[in-house]
Amino acid sequence: MRILFMGTPDFAKESLEKLYDAGYEICGVVTPPDRPKGRGMKMLACEVKEFALEKNLQLFQPEKLSEIKEEILKLNPDMIVVVSYGKFLPKSILKIPKYGAINVHPSLLPKYRGSAPIQWAIINGDKITGSTIMQMNEKMDAGDIILQKQVEIEPNETTGELWARLSTISAELLIQAIKQIQDGNASFIKQGEVYTLAPMLTKQMAKIDWEKYDSLELKNLIRGLNPILGAYGMLGQRKIKIWKAEVVPEVEDWPKVPGTIVMADAKKGLYIKTKNGAISVLEIQAENARKMRIDEFLRGNSLKVGDKLD
Repeated sequence: MRILFMGTPDFAKESLEKLYDAGYEICGVVTPPDRPKGRGMKMLACEVKEFALEKNLQLFQPEKLSEIKEEILKLNPDMIVVVSYGKFLPKSILKIPKYGAINVHPSLLPKYRGSAPIQWAIINGDKITGSTIMQMNEKMDAGDIILQKQVEIEPNETTGELWARLSTISAELLIQAIKQIQDGNASFIKQGEVYTLAPMLTKQMAKIDWEKYDSLELKNLIRGLNPILGAYGMLGQRKIKIWKAEVVPEVEDWPKVPGTIVMADAKKGLYIKTKNGAISVLEIQAENARKMRIDEFLRGNSLKVGDKLD
């Protein structure tokens, strides 16, 4: 089985590594061009590129797949495997391999088609998610399902933690699916027309609307944006990011305005009012500072009961 792999982040790198270790012939690796990252905006290679270079795999970094169509034809792959690549594959590319192209998608399709299925599963407070291996077609995440595995989401699990778990589970599921395809006993189940979407996260989502969320919804938003973006409130001109929080029930004599600090004590914690109770902040980050446990933060920062975050 000659496999052409397409992917970008660490999630994809785990699948590529699993394919490599399983002995499949990786005839090429396709990943986007290097992009500037970080405060210094240095050109940095993604995790998939780093692995390809480490293993001396043939590497392509086109802006558009049409740029390397002739190279793909010469490679003559039996299958294209796509994991978090971020670009649509045109029909002219999909029809090249003998076994077509398969995709790893970290949700239980047809739920959460799109670019942020892990984040939205947590933001929406789901208790179950999973991973899907599907046959690709020209529509977004709409191809026939080959294999799925269900996974429970832990009550306090963040996007980063679930991302890490699903990257391993998905890589293992990918190997199973390829073996089934090779052996001729894979099932291809059509998704149907009923589905939900998981669109890309926006920076606007990260600013907490204290009037909008109840305590559990806000906790889930904070989990879902950790470590990507980070949910935050403004205390005057200071941006305060909240990385971890827990739900606190309502107390009668608290102020009623959501966003108001109702407790600020290094030993007892930091509580912020929501529309139906409060959240207890467990991990926090002031602007231009590092993440801290809340007790450490409160020993060095003066926050007062009655202060309001916008």
